[in-house]
Amino acid sequence: MKTTQILIAGFGGQGILFAGKFLAYKGLLEDLQVSWLPSYGPEMRGGTANCSVILSDDPVGSPIITRPDVLIVMNLPSLQKYVDAVVPGGQIYVDSTLIDEKVLRTDVTAYYIPATQMAKDAGVGTLANMIMMGHVLKNNPELSFEGTEVTVQKLVPAKKPELVGLNMKALEAGRDYAG
Repeated sequence: MKTTQILIAGFGGQGILFAGKFLAYKGLLEDLQVSWLPSYGPEMRGGTANCSVILSDDPVGSPIITRPDVLIVMNLPSLQKYVDAVVPGGQIYVDSTLIDEKVLRTDVTAYYIPATQMAKDAGVGTLANMIMMGHVLKNNPELSFEGTEVTVQKLVPAKKPELVGLNMKALEAGRDYAG
């Protein structure tokens, strides 16, 4: 695996930081070098939030990402802010329930996942972030879907074991989304 730089962005309360933590922990369990750098506005819920995750075979020198290989956006302002920063050949994941704009760049691969609507339909309304993560895992073979439940079990608080199954349901919905 090469070094993969991932930027996840949206509003606070959408699980942006948890999604980043999930990818970072997944990388750790797969023996990768990892960096996880959260960033959020003072109002957190409803304010802006983004999270930088770097996964690499080699030690990570800096947690700062200026040119992500993968961009995951959960709101329109984030798409507009970061779309041009993605490296040519990169991937952009768009929650198409909340963003009706299309990526105009032809040098990246854009995926449109109606994650928020899928989460509501599946009865996991707050887990659109994990639906997006399932689709990211599907399209990035350096991170396998295998072992995902172990990752979720490590991240979900022991007081809320029912969330393991719900997170897995969301991840599987994203992985299985064919659109």
